[in-house]
Formats: sequence, structure tokens, C-alpha cells
Amino acid sequence: MGRLCPRFACLLLLMIVLALPTAGEETLSADAILDRVNTVVTAPRDQTLHLRLVLLDAEGKEEDRRALIVWQKGKDYRMGKFLEPASQRGIGFLSLPDDVFYVYMPAYKKTQRIASRQKSGRFAGTDFSYQDLGVQYYTDEWSARILETGPQDYLLELEAVEGNSSGYARLRLRIDRQRFYPTAVEFYDEKGALAKALTSRQIEEINGYLVAREMEMVDLKRNHRTVMVIEKVEFDTGLDDSFFSERYLSRSEG
Repeated sequence: MGRLCPRFACLLLLMIVLALPTAGEETLSADAILDRVNTVVTAPRDQTLHLRLVLLDAEGKEEDRRALIVWQKGKDYRMGKFLEPASQRGIGFLSLPDDVFYVYMPAYKKTQRIASRQKSGRFAGTDFSYQDLGVQYYTDEWSARILETGPQDYLLELEAVEGNSSGYARLRLRIDRQRFYPTAVEFYDEKGALAKALTSRQIEEINGYLVAREMEMVDLKRNHRTVMVIEKVEFDTGLDDSFFSERYLSRSEG
């Protein structure tokens, strides 16, 4: 029996060593992980996305199909407009620095600023809120901690701090450890209930930038979902800050 103890001790020591980070593997804090995520998702100087949106009911049947174009510059500017169907054409949104957000409704021919408390509302009947359509940049409005560190990904929990205008009390992000790209996000409402879930699929590198070709937002309360597919993407075309304005938001496309 005495001869087995040294062997057991060696085995235990080996297990401990294997559980430790390997040489050169960096141990990151939750904030450091988010910093890398922010760097990845806002890496292009600017981008233009041609999107197809498909709305699906509780049984998975297609209710509607829409075409949307979105322009984004860095972490501060984003604008989008519906191109199809004709009944939705021209409806748009504009996200600017300092938490400024506008929507444009062609029927009324005017832009309207959306207050922070309204940002959790659904945009044009989709399962994406006004807040979801803004630039996804995780700032100091969130207090982050690591829940899990797996071989393939991190699971982070973000708690809203005072002054957070997202309309969500908490988020859970699953992040690819190699590429620092968010693959899934859970959104919890102000009562702490899981309200929505976003899944990113077909993540690929295009012109040196990571892009999720397909994103699915599920509204768990309504049992409804919207699938967003990138049909075409253009990077670094030289969009100017002045392009992201109420004037361009209200201008018809094509």
C-alpha cells in the first residue's frame, strides 16, 4: 500500500499541472476580454451591409421577408434603411455618439429621436430592439465577470450599472476564445427574466475582418424570431462622419 502512495501523488501532481495555463497562454480578466471583443467588432474603418431579414412565427413559418441596408463607422456611427417590401421602404434608424438615436418614418416624413427608455421597443415589427440595432460596443455601462472558461469559449455575465440605457438588466455573452468574437448573447429584462437570445452563425473572415453571415434573434416571450442574413458586405469605402445625419436618414435610396 505504501508503494502506491507515491504513484498517486505523482498522478495528482500531473493533474494539477495539466489544469494550469500552459506556457505563453494569457490569463485575461473579464474587462480585458471585452476590450478584445470591442476591438474585433469595430475593427473596420467603415462597413456597408446588405441584409435579408426573415420573420418567423412560433411554428417556424415565414411571416415576412425584408431587405435592409446598414452603414457603420467605427463604434460611434450606424444607420440603416429598409429597401423592401414597398410598405416598409425608407423606414430607417440612426445611431450617433452620446446615446443619440433617431428613427425615420416615411409616412410622416420626419425623424424622431428615441428616448433611452424607448430603446427596448421592437424596431419595425422585428425581434431586434432599437438598442440592438445600434453599434454593439460594451462600455463601462456594464460590470463584467467570467462565469466559465472552456476550451473553446468564455462565458461572461454583464450586469447593468447605474445610468445604463440599454433596457436590459443583464447580458450573458459566449465568446470564441481564439477569435474573440461573440457567438451568442442572452438578454435579461429588468425583472431578471430571460427575454431574448441572439445566435451568430457562419462566422468567417472577409478582407481581414470577422463577420457573422447569419444572426438569429429569438424573442422568448413572444415565441417569435428574426433571422438576419448578410448577402453582401463592403469594407473601408471611406464613409464620412457627416454621412450619418438626419438628412441622409430621410433621403430615399435608389
